[in-house]
Amino acid sequence: MRWMDDYNAKRTTAAAAVAGIEAGQRVYLGAGCAVPHSLVDALVDREELRDVHVYHILTVGTARYAEAEMADRFRCIALFVGPNVRQAVNDGRVDYMPIHLHQVPDLFRSDDHRPDVAFVQVSPPDEHGFCSFGIEVGVTRPAARSARRIVAEINRCMPRTLGDSFIHVSKLDACVEVDRPLDIFPRAEMSEVQRCIGRNVATLVQDGACLQLGIGGIAEAVLGHLDDKKDLGIHTEMFSDGLLELMDKGVITGERKTFHPGKVVAGFVLGSQDLYDYVHDNAIIELHPTDYVNNPIHIARNERMTAINGALQVDLTGQVCADSIGTEIYSGFGGQVDFMRGAAMSEGGVAITALRSTACNGTISRIVPTLDTGAGVVTTRADVHYVVTEHGVARMIGRTLRERAKELIEIADPRFREDLLKAAHQRTHFAPFPS
Repeated sequence: MRWMDDYNAKRTTAAAAVAGIEAGQRVYLGAGCAVPHSLVDALVDREELRDVHVYHILTVGTARYAEAEMADRFRCIALFVGPNVRQAVNDGRVDYMPIHLHQVPDLFRSDDHRPDVAFVQVSPPDEHGFCSFGIEVGVTRPAARSARRIVAEINRCMPRTLGDSFIHVSKLDACVEVDRPLDIFPRAEMSEVQRCIGRNVATLVQDGACLQLGIGGIAEAVLGHLDDKKDLGIHTEMFSDGLLELMDKGVITGERKTFHPGKVVAGFVLGSQDLYDYVHDNAIIELHPTDYVNNPIHIARNERMTAINGALQVDLTGQVCADSIGTEIYSGFGGQVDFMRGAAMSEGGVAITALRSTACNGTISRIVPTLDTGAGVVTTRADVHYVVTEHGVARMIGRTLRERAKELIEIADPRFREDLLKAAHQRTHFAPFPS
């Protein structure tokens, strides 16, 4: 086959594959648990390189390019801030770019941010010469499509996922073969408080709903309380182990979905080896780029779309801070607003913000009179339908500012309700406010 000759000609070492990268160029790094580590290590090992701009979203594993001693060699642009670069962002060594996930492909198509090189990790080619982007399609496929040059780590352990997830070897400029287990993203351990939140969120999930959930213990807790639901569907940016369990139980069928019925639609897979084995060549699972999965118009085509996302703080008007703690950057926009707005446009849709009522071992309320100085509003007060804590459910949609404050105080931790009431009485636009 002709493609095999082309493929063999492109096989090389990681060091040779990155040898052509020059100062001032923009390099995209494959995301999530699909970071092409051999390519990243080879790039960092080139000690003579200076002023290379590294673009990435959430990545799992070490981030040597963001360490203090690399500051004059690499300038990173984080489109989402994970634990491995969080300190570097707040120290000023890494730049954070707030952006909705569905807009990232357009960013990479622009002249200002088009990658010179995309580092990707893909499956071995099939009999027709097509490789799959595997567990990370959402941002990586668009980045590769826009890049002037594509360097691919061909990993025997990468599953072959279906959907808009393929690239032909003719499009690759260099191929580095590896046989390395994929990174694992451990499941969050659930606390009793998170279980209470999950139970409260589950009361808002209808039979036949189409779900999107974020990352973390609250998302896991929600999934743990959906066993009694029927014919749930999935349209989400992230496919995780918790969803797999509900599929095995027959709770998630997709039969009542109105967009891609019978299919799980996602952008990336994050979890265990069992999960990666499950998605391999599985026709039920479709992975697509984020400008498709996270497009609010596409999301809204799912009736009863139910978006469930977290927060760091919510103020008494319903404004949601989710990417910072005061002026300290913590994470990013991700797909939160994409899905909250898509759910709001959906027939019978529900947009839910779920959070613990306190932080710092119960010493600080997350329901606050006003957001902390410097805290960013990720989801506006007009985009939230419900706010849920372990103490109950507060309805925001169709409520005035005064009514919102009253409902939010009722789901705050009891130790902080009196102070919140006093703060509400001092706000003229809440008056007359009940005692």
